[in-house]
Amino acid sequence: MKAATIAELKRTLVTLDQGELLEAVLRLARFKKDNKELLTYLLYLSKNEAAYVNLLCEGIDEQFSLTPNAHKKTLRKLIRWMDKCLRYSGNKETEVQVRIHFCRSLLASDTPFHKYPVMNNMYLGQLKKIKKTVVTFHEDIQYDWNLQLEEITR
Repeated sequence: MKAATIAELKRTLVTLDQGELLEAVLRLARFKKDNKELLTYLLYLSKNEAAYVNLLCEGIDEQFSLTPNAHKKTLRKLIRWMDKCLRYSGNKETEVQVRIHFCRSLLASDTPFHKYPVMNNMYLGQLKKIKKTVVTFHEDIQYDWNLQLEEITR
């Protein structure tokens, strides 16, 4: 089966009445965990982005507290989870805050990631993503984020 384009889906969804639309969304949520997580974000968490950032940062802290000396598999899993949650938001400032928190948490942990090239590359990849996102901000906001970025690159 070939999937319809977003434009086609949008045209069809506009024609549905409220009951049919509700049924389609609920069926979609039951189908896959990611769909349910996105729907949860849209309905409950998108209105308060600061609380969402705190929730993600707490999740990162929890993972580092469970495994203080993280291995590369643990870091990969955490980064995948973080990327998925940041995709739900789509907010660039949220992305920078969470990625900086991840880097700070990694530096504060007992993980000797600088010794291992793969783990060091994961850290450097997060720094690269932060820098790429910060460039899109206004100059004043860029300055503030660059100060925080300097703290974690020393």
